[in-house]
Amino acid sequence: MKRWWLVVIAALTLGAAAQMGGTAETLWKFLQSQGYQLGWHYIPGEPAGKYPGGAPHGAILRTFTNDIAFDALSKKTFPLPEGAIIVKENYTPGGELAAVTVMQKIAGFNPEGGDWFWAKYAPDGSVQASGKVGGCIGCHAQKKASDWIFSGSK
Repeated sequence: MKRWWLVVIAALTLGAAAQMGGTAETLWKFLQSQGYQLGWHYIPGEPAGKYPGGAPHGAILRTFTNDIAFDALSKKTFPLPEGAIIVKENYTPGGELAAVTVMQKIAGFNPEGGDWFWAKYAPDGSVQASGKVGGCIGCHAQKKASDWIFSGSK
Protein backbone atom coordinates (compact mmCIF):
# COMPACT_ATOMS: atom_id res chain seq x y z
CA MET A 1 0.00 0.00 0.00
CA LYS A 2 2.80 2.42 0.91
CA ARG A 3 4.57 1.71 -2.36
CA TRP A 4 1.43 2.63 -4.33
CA TRP A 5 1.22 6.02 -2.58
CA LEU A 6 4.88 6.69 -3.31
CA VAL A 7 4.28 6.04 -7.00
CA VAL A 8 1.27 8.39 -7.02
CA ILE A 9 3.18 11.15 -5.22
CA ALA A 10 6.18 10.79 -7.54
CA ALA A 11 3.94 10.95 -10.62
CA LEU A 12 2.17 14.07 -9.37
CA THR A 13 5.46 15.77 -8.55
CA LEU A 14 6.93 14.97 -11.97
CA GLY A 15 3.74 16.12 -13.67
CA ALA A 16 3.82 19.49 -11.89
CA ALA A 17 7.50 19.97 -12.72
CA ALA A 18 6.87 19.15 -16.37
CA GLN A 19 4.09 21.75 -16.51
CA MET A 20 6.21 24.55 -15.13
CA GLY A 21 9.70 23.97 -16.43
CA GLY A 22 11.94 22.46 -18.99
CA THR A 23 11.80 25.04 -21.73
CA ALA A 24 10.86 28.68 -22.10
CA GLU A 25 7.97 27.66 -24.37
CA THR A 26 6.59 25.30 -21.73
CA LEU A 27 6.94 27.97 -19.05
CA TRP A 28 5.07 30.53 -21.20
CA LYS A 29 2.22 28.07 -21.78
CA PHE A 30 2.07 27.41 -18.04
CA LEU A 31 1.93 31.15 -17.25
CA GLN A 32 -0.88 31.65 -19.75
CA SER A 33 -2.83 28.67 -18.40
CA GLN A 34 -2.54 30.13 -14.90
CA GLY A 35 -3.81 33.58 -15.92
CA TYR A 36 -1.03 35.07 -13.80
CA GLN A 37 -2.27 38.65 -14.35
CA LEU A 38 -5.55 37.85 -12.62
CA GLY A 39 -4.76 35.08 -10.16
CA TRP A 40 -1.23 35.71 -8.92
CA HIS A 41 0.05 38.10 -6.26
CA TYR A 42 1.99 41.32 -6.31
CA ILE A 43 5.26 41.35 -4.33
CA PRO A 44 4.38 41.70 -0.63
CA GLY A 45 5.23 45.15 0.74
CA GLU A 46 5.82 46.65 -2.71
CA PRO A 47 3.58 48.64 -5.06
CA ALA A 48 0.49 46.90 -6.37
CA GLY A 49 -0.06 47.37 -10.06
CA LYS A 50 2.25 49.34 -12.29
CA TYR A 51 5.18 51.26 -10.81
CA PRO A 52 8.16 53.25 -12.12
CA GLY A 53 10.98 51.08 -13.43
CA GLY A 54 14.33 51.47 -15.07
CA ALA A 55 16.93 49.78 -17.20
CA PRO A 56 17.15 47.06 -18.27
CA HIS A 57 13.48 46.20 -17.71
CA GLY A 58 11.55 49.28 -18.72
CA ALA A 59 10.15 52.63 -17.70
CA ILE A 60 7.07 51.06 -16.12
CA LEU A 61 6.89 47.64 -14.47
CA ARG A 62 4.33 45.28 -12.99
CA THR A 63 5.51 42.24 -11.02
CA PHE A 64 3.63 39.07 -10.10
CA THR A 65 4.49 36.01 -8.01
CA ASN A 66 2.99 32.58 -7.75
CA ASP A 67 1.87 31.31 -4.33
CA ILE A 68 5.23 29.66 -3.63
CA ALA A 69 7.21 32.86 -4.20
CA PHE A 70 4.61 35.02 -2.44
CA ASP A 71 4.63 32.88 0.71
CA ALA A 72 8.44 32.87 0.90
CA LEU A 73 8.70 36.62 0.24
CA SER A 74 6.00 37.35 2.82
CA LYS A 75 8.11 35.56 5.41
CA LYS A 76 11.38 36.89 3.93
CA THR A 77 12.51 33.28 3.54
CA PHE A 78 15.64 33.08 1.40
CA PRO A 79 16.48 31.21 -0.71
CA LEU A 80 13.06 30.86 -2.27
CA PRO A 81 11.88 27.26 -2.64
CA GLU A 82 11.80 25.26 -5.83
CA GLY A 83 8.80 26.18 -7.94
CA ALA A 84 8.89 29.89 -7.07
CA ILE A 85 8.10 32.04 -10.10
CA ILE A 86 8.42 35.81 -10.48
CA VAL A 87 6.97 37.48 -13.57
CA LYS A 88 7.87 41.07 -14.49
CA GLU A 89 5.95 42.88 -17.20
CA ASN A 90 8.15 45.54 -18.83
CA TYR A 91 6.40 48.58 -20.32
CA THR A 92 7.53 51.48 -22.49
CA PRO A 93 7.22 55.08 -21.20
CA GLY A 94 3.95 55.24 -23.15
CA GLY A 95 2.54 52.23 -21.29
CA GLU A 96 2.86 49.65 -24.06
CA LEU A 97 3.95 46.15 -23.06
CA ALA A 98 7.48 45.66 -24.40
CA ALA A 99 8.52 42.35 -22.83
CA VAL A 100 7.80 39.85 -20.07
CA THR A 101 10.74 38.62 -18.01
CA VAL A 102 10.50 35.58 -15.76
CA MET A 103 12.56 33.87 -13.05
CA GLN A 104 11.70 30.27 -12.15
CA LYS A 105 13.45 28.37 -9.34
CA ILE A 106 14.43 24.87 -10.50
CA ALA A 107 16.50 22.79 -8.08
CA GLY A 108 19.81 21.82 -9.63
CA PHE A 109 19.31 23.89 -12.79
CA ASN A 110 22.21 26.28 -12.20
CA PRO A 111 23.66 26.23 -8.66
CA GLU A 112 26.15 28.99 -9.61
CA GLY A 113 23.18 31.23 -10.50
CA GLY A 114 20.90 30.45 -7.57
CA ASP A 115 19.13 27.68 -9.53
CA TRP A 116 17.10 30.29 -11.41
CA PHE A 117 15.86 29.65 -14.94
CA TRP A 118 15.55 33.00 -16.73
CA ALA A 119 13.33 33.85 -19.67
CA LYS A 120 12.50 36.94 -21.67
CA TYR A 121 9.48 37.00 -23.96
CA ALA A 122 8.10 39.41 -26.52
CA PRO A 123 4.49 40.45 -25.81
CA ASP A 124 3.27 37.68 -28.13
CA GLY A 125 5.13 35.04 -26.09
CA SER A 126 7.97 34.44 -28.51
CA VAL A 127 11.18 33.66 -26.66
CA GLN A 128 13.89 36.32 -26.81
CA ALA A 129 16.27 34.71 -24.28
CA SER A 130 16.10 31.77 -21.87
CA GLY A 131 18.03 29.47 -19.58
CA LYS A 132 21.28 30.66 -18.01
CA VAL A 133 21.03 34.20 -19.41
CA GLY A 134 24.33 36.00 -18.79
CA GLY A 135 22.84 39.50 -18.60
CA CYS A 136 20.26 38.44 -16.01
CA ILE A 137 22.76 36.49 -13.94
CA GLY A 138 25.37 39.25 -14.11
CA CYS A 139 23.00 41.93 -12.86
CA HIS A 140 21.18 39.83 -10.27
CA ALA A 141 24.46 38.49 -8.83
CA GLN A 142 24.66 41.64 -6.71
CA LYS A 143 21.61 40.30 -4.81
CA LYS A 144 22.95 36.83 -3.96
CA ALA A 145 22.12 37.41 -0.27
CA SER A 146 18.44 37.70 -1.19
CA ASP A 147 18.47 34.76 -3.61
CA TRP A 148 19.31 36.83 -6.68
CA ILE A 149 16.11 38.90 -6.52
CA PHE A 150 15.63 42.63 -6.05
CA SER A 151 11.91 42.57 -5.21
CA GLY A 152 11.08 41.80 -1.61
CA SER A 153 14.77 41.48 -0.82
CA LYS A 154 16.23 41.73 2.64
